[in-house]
Amino acid sequence: MAEENQDNHPTWHHPGGKLRERGAASLTDAELLSILIGTGIKGKSAEQIAEEVLARFGSFKGLANQPLEKLLAIKGLADVKIIRIAASFEIARRIVNEVLRDGEK
Repeated sequence: MAEENQDNHPTWHHPGGKLRERGAASLTDAELLSILIGTGIKGKSAEQIAEEVLARFGSFKGLANQPLEKLLAIKGLADVKIIRIAASFEIARRIVNEVLRDGEK
């Protein structure tokens, strides 16, 4: 949901709205990850889950190299959410590999 600030620009309280309004580069790592997580659980927002994941693994790089089973240990993450995260990391790997291949030409 968005509220308007004094300049009549929306102030978003959800990372997806912030991304739409300001661009992906304006989001923190936790905000980006929370978009993939989608929803939280009772008492814990998607952003809080994302912050816990990043605190546990240190960074996206640390998270990317974890077996999916380790993510299941985090309350609020289940198969569908973990699969979304794993797919996004695979897309990122493929982009990096493509860029590296193009750079070698």
